Amino acid sequence: MIWSIGTGTLRTQKEAEKVEAQSRNRLIAHLGSRKAAVRIGIASDHGGFVLKCEMAASLESAGYEVVDFGAHQLNPEDDYPDYIIPLARAVAAGQLERGVALCGSGVGASIAANKIPGVRAGLIHDVFSAHQGVEDDDMNVFCLGGQVVGTALALELIETFLSAHFSGAPRHRRRLAKVQALETILPRGFLETLRQRAQNP
Repeated sequence: MIWSIGTGTLRTQKEAEKVEAQSRNRLIAHLGSRKAAVRIGIASDHGGFVLKCEMAASLESAGYEVVDFGAHQLNPEDDYPDYIIPLARAVAAGQLERGVALCGSGVGASIAANKIPGVRAGLIHDVFSAHQGVEDDDMNVFCLGGQVVGTALALELIETFLSAHFSGAPRHRRRLAKVQALETILPRGFLETLRQRAQNP
């Protein structure tokens, strides 16, 4: 049987399982280089539910402290903002080192997460972006599609994301400052007020 693990290369089930095992081992090795447990948040709607469960289990087995913001059961009618927004707020508040957000494509998750000031979420489906997004853009929330990538590639991407560090280069700080300035244009709480009015017309 031939399996695709999301890299554009078709592989046998045995090869896919080998790649998945290698990714898990790299996660364990990365955690072993840290002095303290790393606190990671994870959230998804129904579209990313199965992959979220697999990723959370792999992260926990590698020794990460995983905070699961839901969904806690598969519900085809649930809404991604209900899980992604609390995760994003926890990252912005410094309660988590980084966050992982999933939906079917990853697009909705990234849109929702980026509404929270202090969050820099990226939709990631390739290894280069998984580390470059952290090194250049200080990405702190990793978004991906549960219906787009398989477990093996997802674990490779999350390992790459978690092992990357912001370079702190002056040009990157300058660019981030311009983005962060946008977060102060609107009065604090303005967007929340709009949301409340939309819910209670």
